[in-house]
Amino acid sequence: MDDFARRLVRWQRAAGRHDLPWQGTRDPYRIWVAEVMLQQTRVDAVIPFYRRFLSRFPDLASLAQAPLDKVLGLWSGLGYYARARNLHEAARRIVEQHGGRFPRDAGSIAALPGLGRSSAAAIAAFAFGSRVAILDGNVRRVLCRAFGVEGFPGRPDVERRLWSLAERLVPARGIRVYTQALMDLGATVCTRARPACGRCPLVSGCAAAIERRTHELPAPRPAARLPERTSRMLVLLDHGRVLLERRPPAGIWGGLLSLPELPEDGSPEAFCVERLGCELGELERLPAIRHGFTHFRLVIEPLLCLVRTRGMRCAQDGCVWLSRGELAAAALPAPVRRLLETLPGLSSGAAPRRPRRLPGSVPRQAH
Repeated sequence: MDDFARRLVRWQRAAGRHDLPWQGTRDPYRIWVAEVMLQQTRVDAVIPFYRRFLSRFPDLASLAQAPLDKVLGLWSGLGYYARARNLHEAARRIVEQHGGRFPRDAGSIAALPGLGRSSAAAIAAFAFGSRVAILDGNVRRVLCRAFGVEGFPGRPDVERRLWSLAERLVPARGIRVYTQALMDLGATVCTRARPACGRCPLVSGCAAAIERRTHELPAPRPAARLPERTSRMLVLLDHGRVLLERRPPAGIWGGLLSLPELPEDGSPEAFCVERLGCELGELERLPAIRHGFTHFRLVIEPLLCLVRTRGMRCAQDGCVWLSRGELAAAALPAPVRRLLETLPGLSSGAAPRRPRRLPGSVPRQAH
């Protein structure tokens, strides 16, 4: 074991994390669930979701057999819902194509939906002791600083260099503790802002620390202005319940329940009559909601309205009317949930208040 790995392993045993709920197991299923949840999500946010998820789906078979909406419901609030859909689909494939046995090598694991090279390598290392390199965001930062790697890590040429470096550093033994050490160091010591160099086992040979460039390495992503998209959504109320519809499997919030979305140039009244079979009362514009995605910003413009007549078409088209109490178990996008949680008049039995006419409200058109 070279000096880099030796220092990391010694530090991890003395000061690393040892009490995370997915540590101490070699069950590939539990490690896999943790790795997927930890993609783009903080550890402290993942822990309660991880425990609830495993209490409901304790093994691969139970997840594969579960309806997707139940999986999405448990995932609601964690974000990045494609992870839940991929997890469910991967479980089904493992049952159908691998006889319910989790694949052992990193290449086969990476072929599962929703897993990249680094996540697959982490699962192979922790579950099966495979000597493979990982390169998640925390590890990229550690390597860029320790070895003075220039350039934005997301650039293909820089990424290739980092993978080559990570592979050369893999020790001959102790892969589990070494892999955990890399993750822990990046998450708790070599952080993006204000790294604790005084507690780092690599500081004496770290290029960024020696040159006082921890604020410069790794190089930031080139600045780019995110495009903005606008979506008009209908908040339709009827006797204390709100209308929600299932979104298509592809696209943002795929498979989740959400508010009906108006076509770009569509009339709310015509949309409700033709698409939902409902007639509307007066519409009230609610304050816009802004929600950020990786590649764009979404501006939701909600329109609140009491339904005058409820059509039969809603149930046929996958729509449901839910009370406030029923929303708790529903798989909803986070901004939609926040909107509905603050909405007056939404309850299990009480009739909702009639929306106030405000300046700028849209009067009901005659039919």
